[in-house]
Amino acid sequence: MRILLLAFTAFLAAGSARAGELRDFCAERPGKATPPCILDAGHLQLEMGLADAVFERGHGVHAETWSIAAAEARFGLSRRVEVEAAWTPLIASHDRGAGHASGVGDATLGLRTALTDPDAAGPAISLQGFVTAPTATRGMGAGGWTGGARLPVSIPLGPLGDLGLSPELDVVRDAAGGGTHLAWVGAAGVTHGFGPATLGAEVWGEVDDDPSGRAYQASADLTAAFAVGADAQLDAGVNLGLNRTTPDVEIYAGVARRF
Repeated sequence: MRILLLAFTAFLAAGSARAGELRDFCAERPGKATPPCILDAGHLQLEMGLADAVFERGHGVHAETWSIAAAEARFGLSRRVEVEAAWTPLIASHDRGAGHASGVGDATLGLRTALTDPDAAGPAISLQGFVTAPTATRGMGAGGWTGGARLPVSIPLGPLGDLGLSPELDVVRDAAGGGTHLAWVGAAGVTHGFGPATLGAEVWGEVDDDPSGRAYQASADLTAAFAVGADAQLDAGVNLGLNRTTPDVEIYAGVARRF
């Protein structure tokens, strides 16, 4: 924990990215609706989930899962394209029936390109493709190669804030193993700035077309972010499950920093 706090302090205190010459700061955190923004060419942005806790209760299940220091690195390749990589170094779970387990997560690589002018005002759209490699400890990840594509959209709503949309199509592993199938995912949310703070509310849903039976998940999510200068932010959020197949509550906090 001491090492994590020291790293967090150094993370926020790192040198400025000369934000006056760059686009407005834009992080993928918090929330599930991915923004279409592209990082400036030649610049790096690190986004880290300090802690993420998922709680499942009822219907014979009593479990919780913690993800610590889940990190994503984004790097601007050109005016319209950025590359991304993400990995979770520690996942710990506890289930009253299965006991304790811990390990590392899968690694994800992605590429995002702007379909509209990333420096223009008004609606913005980008296309993001990603692939996830099975690097996780057994039982902690997808269990094999997966991937997908999403279409992040941002629409200014004037004094009401901004509307974000993230339709997504994924190739995921069969629950029984040995194959893959499609899952449809979507998130829609509204954010509004209040000085250095930005508050948001969104809804998220997934239709998982597993061969053993189609499954549905849905959540209502609340987010908050607080700007630390022009190149960093702190964030937190809570996701509330809306049906029996969705975890009851997820709570998280994190940080993002541009270099």
